[in-house]
Amino acid sequence: MKNSITRTFKYTFTKTHRLIAVTATLTLFLTLMAFMAGCNNESNNSRIIVADARTTHHLNLYVAYELGFFTERGLDVEIIQVDDLSAARDLVVSGGADVFWTCPTVAIAAIANGAPLQTIAQVKAPCTSVLLVPEDSPIQTLADLDGKDIAGASPTCEAVISLDLAANEAGASFNLQNMSGGAAIAALQAGAIDGAILEEPQASIAELAGFKVLFREVAESVPCRTINASNSAISNNADNLIKFIQAVDEANSVILADPIAENIVDIAVEYTGAPSEAVIHGNHLLLFDTKILSDGLFMLADELVNMGDISENPRYNMFADIFRGITW
Repeated sequence: MKNSITRTFKYTFTKTHRLIAVTATLTLFLTLMAFMAGCNNESNNSRIIVADARTTHHLNLYVAYELGFFTERGLDVEIIQVDDLSAARDLVVSGGADVFWTCPTVAIAAIANGAPLQTIAQVKAPCTSVLLVPEDSPIQTLADLDGKDIAGASPTCEAVISLDLAANEAGASFNLQNMSGGAAIAALQAGAIDGAILEEPQASIAELAGFKVLFREVAESVPCRTINASNSAISNNADNLIKFIQAVDEANSVILADPIAENIVDIAVEYTGAPSEAVIHGNHLLLFDTKILSDGLFMLADELVNMGDISENPRYNMFADIFRGITW
């Protein structure tokens, strides 16, 4: 009887200790999992995905990435390449990315039409898109544009808007031919158009090929490119977005200090495929700055209203409030 009781006691004692050991192990496991999940959440919060249509106008993004300015601030930045600015916008709107660089009119129109986006910084100013014409072109003044066939990205491109307004003030109106930069240069070379509104590096490519620049001053008061983020990213990750813009601003300083430094030119060529000679020729024109030029953006918004592209100028509603005092 005594042996039976002893065996029962030993069994119960052993079973209890095993249960305690299992429970302790499970508790430790769950604690570690919770800790790791917390770490992962922290890591995810530092992750910023950029949808990017590659161009030298976004050089500050590439320089910040390649020189480690994002990493230095604890950010995990991924750049997803897309075909064009509209695709970059759409990827951010759909939640597939957090941030995108774009022509200001693309962002203004999207925001005014209800897209869950806001502008968090400028990229550069002034607009560097210019009119290129053959060396022997009869176009000498803005009035000479009347009736001419001029290639441009779209009627809502800020450079096209600027030249159109200037021509109208001179009593002229040109015929816009919608073309990409490469197609416009080919059309110029074939004599199929009278001129082309080109941005860098296409403008430098055309100039190096013998075409001349006209009316550069027309777009000098117009901002070019903005950095925009989804409302979700702004709400959930504002602190890291601020660090992100600080990293971009550091890249701006590096580029402006020597826009044709060997490493800067190499980064531009690697990311965009632009000829190095065109980068060297025109890179000094890309005056990067994160400060938002609100008056210029409001002017462009007013023109989009006049064109029927949007119904109302969003004005300050287009800017992220968390960046008030930082970039605007």
